[in-house]
Amino acid sequence: MKILGISAFYHDSAAALIEDGEIIAAAQEERFTRKKHDPAFPSNAIKFCLEYGGTTLNELDAIVFYDKPLLKFERLLETYYTFSPSGLKSFITAIPVWIKEKMFLKRLINEELEKIGYDRKKPVKMLFPEHHLSHAASAFYPSKFEKAAILTIDGVGEWATASICLGEGKDISILRELRFPHSIGLLYSAFTYFLGFRVNSGEYKLMGLAPYGNPTAPEVDRYVEAIKKEVCEIKEDGSIWLNQAYFDYATGLRMVNHEKFEALFGMKKREPEDEIQAHHCNLGLAIQRVTEDVVILMAKEAKRLTGANYLCMAGGVALNCVANGKIQKANVFEEVFIQPAAGDAGGALGAALAAYHISFAKPRHTNYRLDAMKGSYLGPTFSDLDVELMAKKYNGIYQKFDNLTDMTDEVAKLLASENVVGWVQGRMEFGPRALGGRSILGDPRSTEMQKKLNLKIKYRESFRPFAPSVLEENVGDYFDYEGVSPYMLLVHPVAQNRRLKLPDGYDGLSLRDKLYHQRSDLPSVTHIDFSARIQTVHQDTNPRYWQLIDSFKKLTGYGVVVNTSFNVRGEPIVNTPNDAYRCFMRTEMDYLAVGNYLFSKKNQPAWEDTDNWKEEFVLD
Repeated sequence: MKILGISAFYHDSAAALIEDGEIIAAAQEERFTRKKHDPAFPSNAIKFCLEYGGTTLNELDAIVFYDKPLLKFERLLETYYTFSPSGLKSFITAIPVWIKEKMFLKRLINEELEKIGYDRKKPVKMLFPEHHLSHAASAFYPSKFEKAAILTIDGVGEWATASICLGEGKDISILRELRFPHSIGLLYSAFTYFLGFRVNSGEYKLMGLAPYGNPTAPEVDRYVEAIKKEVCEIKEDGSIWLNQAYFDYATGLRMVNHEKFEALFGMKKREPEDEIQAHHCNLGLAIQRVTEDVVILMAKEAKRLTGANYLCMAGGVALNCVANGKIQKANVFEEVFIQPAAGDAGGALGAALAAYHISFAKPRHTNYRLDAMKGSYLGPTFSDLDVELMAKKYNGIYQKFDNLTDMTDEVAKLLASENVVGWVQGRMEFGPRALGGRSILGDPRSTEMQKKLNLKIKYRESFRPFAPSVLEENVGDYFDYEGVSPYMLLVHPVAQNRRLKLPDGYDGLSLRDKLYHQRSDLPSVTHIDFSARIQTVHQDTNPRYWQLIDSFKKLTGYGVVVNTSFNVRGEPIVNTPNDAYRCFMRTEMDYLAVGNYLFSKKNQPAWEDTDNWKEEFVLD
């Protein structure tokens, strides 16, 4: 049985194909169109999934869309009615789009499918599970747990903004829902917006900025108190009530009421180009703390309602890896699994899995060492011929290696000499994280690597942290953590014996002074608060990446490297060798390793940049 899942028309459109319950392929549309967070119908992603699965649209048993558009339309109408007469301008803007496109979504989907070969005279069953069920399914069904609590937290689906479910065998039961407009995801996005970052893409920047706040500053406590007293009432079960006087997202065209936010927190809304100051960092720390409090309370309520020993998580808020680490530290559950494509892209996969196990009542298997996601390496791959054709196109000069050991030994030497290496191997990752398939790598021991990667490679804010990729068997040697984290979705502290003593008054230093103070013997991956967003690398899911890090360990004694996504700021992660070479040549990256081919920047012909990519790829 073959089922195609589709997520589209909001942000992070994607497609996923399963066969007899096994995940065959999945990819986001942005990787093909090169438009970050592309919301368009995922025609390219669908074509890839079908080709990889050796099937056609009309051979499918079902096509499944990740939510119920008419329920969303109901929420839209009821919200405008409740808040009337405010929101008239937003209503006039939104309603024509809904009437023209989204109310007739099934027809629109059929029309888009016809463009890529679908024959409507031989219709395939089309299903529309609820948004949060798709998220819950994406987390529970790929997990190895026979029974688990499922916590889904995002901005909003149809009505639900958070849900607690019980997964047992092939069944999922929805136990509790928090409903719009009360949403911890929208609350976090509101502060993302107020602090000058882009909603639906800049939330991870806010998470990275928060540790630069001064944890001992009275200002942070005042902000937390103001949020809890005026903006967000938090209940014991983790449910929240948001004071809509402070927000504008329900019926307006902005996230917050500027005047009320500015009066409450005593600062102007930060614009993207404004310098980040101490009060911005402190407000970021405050909202991160509030978010962590709410998520932990929700997890405890999920434990109380289900009695389960394990937790599965999905939804955009599940990408808040700091909060995820706090849930682990709280020991509410024995083990936590987080869907690596936790946002809307993962809804495509969840929709397909929900159809298979719920609509078609097919049994589920849980005999996995880690999970059923195959390391999240579910996207397109490439051949030697693809690399050689790319090199011919650009007159690229390369060295080809005959065996993997020679390749990884050479790249390890380059990394140990503080070179930055683009690493493109095997299938592309599904989800927002680069996990050693489409990565940029560096030496974690380097005191200059974070600055070099941010300013000369990624062209982004200097405060942004980088993640360590560590051999699974060595994680406890470097971090205060002994478990697995294959999807870079957990933050845990750097081990005590690797930390350096901080100077007196460190918490009161400026962002810049904190940033360039060495905190451990892994300076490139140790964040400002001694934390790290860990990826454990497993030999059975990514043997090439594992062998590279093992080669680096044999050379340096360190079984860990710096890993960041292969892209510049504002650009989707690279997909093809062609994407990789163009990004390589646009930046100050030193080497590019694509499959068995190694390109040195100094050997390449001069690069003529004619497409104004720095203007095209704007800051998130």
